[in-house]
Amino acid sequence: MAIRSEFSTPQSLKRRLRNFKESLIGLSLFLCALSSVLITFGVIYTLISEALPFFKDVSLKNFILDREWTPLFENPQYGILTLMSGTFLTTAIALTIAIPLGTVAAVFLSEYCSHRAREIFKPLLELLAAVPTVVYGYFALLFITPLLQKIIPSLESFNALSAGLVMGIMIIPYISSLSEDAMRAVPLHLREGSLAMGASKLQTSFNVIVPAAFSGIASAYVLGISRALGETMVVAIAAGLQPRLSLNPLESTQTLTAYIVQVSMGDLPQGSIGYRTIYVAGLVLLILTLTFNLIGQNIRARMENKYK
Repeated sequence: MAIRSEFSTPQSLKRRLRNFKESLIGLSLFLCALSSVLITFGVIYTLISEALPFFKDVSLKNFILDREWTPLFENPQYGILTLMSGTFLTTAIALTIAIPLGTVAAVFLSEYCSHRAREIFKPLLELLAAVPTVVYGYFALLFITPLLQKIIPSLESFNALSAGLVMGIMIIPYISSLSEDAMRAVPLHLREGSLAMGASKLQTSFNVIVPAAFSGIASAYVLGISRALGETMVVAIAAGLQPRLSLNPLESTQTLTAYIVQVSMGDLPQGSIGYRTIYVAGLVLLILTLTFNLIGQNIRARMENKYK
């Protein structure tokens, strides 16, 4: 009876209820984490299972080395380099705009803004990320392109330059927000030590704070690269749908994502080789994104070890 009364005390019941709640919360969190992993593997499995039959009809050599991509023509060619060149071109233009401006904006918000000004400017900057990408696409086509044509008369109506510039503007909030968070996490004594040694605020920002926070800044850059590689509507609307193996930003081009949009709107029979090119393009895009993420993680790990 004594043992039974001991286990039925209010304290023990509360303890058992608390343990049950914690176990339930832990199980819920585990299931959420597991679901994200399963979804990722499901996407990978779908892409691979649908893309592998494509290589039964097209050799890997032609797929990599062919200079034309015309899978929907009478005499189809399957050179993925054509789509990759358009993807890399627009991404490079976007990062040329987004990385410098995003980094400078992060330094300004972290080191120069007062708390009150930061609470105003940061949400306004992050509003750029809330604008629908289709709006950015028509902004590039109907405003940026005519503006650039006044400066560059030879610029085509659909071109990689205007699409890349607008993509860069769109990516700035991703880079600036994460970079600013990383800079604000740098210990205060590093700032004070640099200023005490006679460095200016600008020198402290770029010679002390940015290197110390570079692991977080590198993650922001990787996110920006992945965002640029996977952007669809801006390049589909403003860059055109003409696949070219060219690095001329004044010409129209087609990216991997724009091709997926183009073919998805057609009436290709399921299981045909043209239909499977959608999954092949998606698989190549997944490999590119994974590669850049691994490179970014490697850089971040090296920087963290350097500043330990």
